Amino acid sequence: MIDSRAVISPQAEIADDAEVGPYSVIGAGVTIGARTWVGPHAVINGPTRIGADNRIYQFTSLGDAPQDKKYRGEPTRLEIGDRNVFREFVTVNRGTHDKGVTRIGDDNWLLAYSHVGHDCLLGDKIIMSNCAQLGGHVELGDWVIMSGLSAVHQFTKIGAHCFVANNAAVTRDVPPYLMTVGQPAVPHSVNSEGLKRRGFSAEQIRNIRRAFRVLYRSGLKLGEALQELEKLSAEQAELVPFVEFIKRSSRSIVR
Repeated sequence: MIDSRAVISPQAEIADDAEVGPYSVIGAGVTIGARTWVGPHAVINGPTRIGADNRIYQFTSLGDAPQDKKYRGEPTRLEIGDRNVFREFVTVNRGTHDKGVTRIGDDNWLLAYSHVGHDCLLGDKIIMSNCAQLGGHVELGDWVIMSGLSAVHQFTKIGAHCFVANNAAVTRDVPPYLMTVGQPAVPHSVNSEGLKRRGFSAEQIRNIRRAFRVLYRSGLKLGEALQELEKLSAEQAELVPFVEFIKRSSRSIVR
């Protein structure tokens, strides 16, 4: 159902069973999938594709132009998957001329006042707590939890299953499974409780803790630690994402 007080562009495509509340504005080039609910006073600009079963609360802004001085109006887009929740005053910008796309996966919760900058790539089952902020080109792996008032520097990557503490300022890449704290953020420990909740066995968690100690407590240089981790990962599959992430880090990892 589309409220008669909503403003909908003729060039927008909205599924028959989607809902749009009063005073929301849906621009040209926006596609909204089945059973998605858009509350009152939301603004969605295109090109933006939104999947099924999303919930978009009041005063959310999705798909507007990137906050980037280099942007000159090039055609870019925002892609959003299924079953995401965008709470009040969330802002998500389109991509820039570089990657051209900001992409959000499935089953994510973006809480009030959180921000996703241009060209960010978010996986699935992420929680961004109130006022969490992502600069441009940030990548978040699956199951990342960002606590309130935390922030991530542009071009930084955070691996799957990481936990970012409140008020943390992440300026370097964070390998999977870690908890980070501080300004700038530093590795604190392994996110053991989160891994338990997601079905990791006690043995797998022990292996990840051992890898953490090799990387951060052994006194080895990064290259030496990586050699040790590669040996361990040959028989411990849960360490493969850990090793591969470190190899592809572009900003260096938190130390």
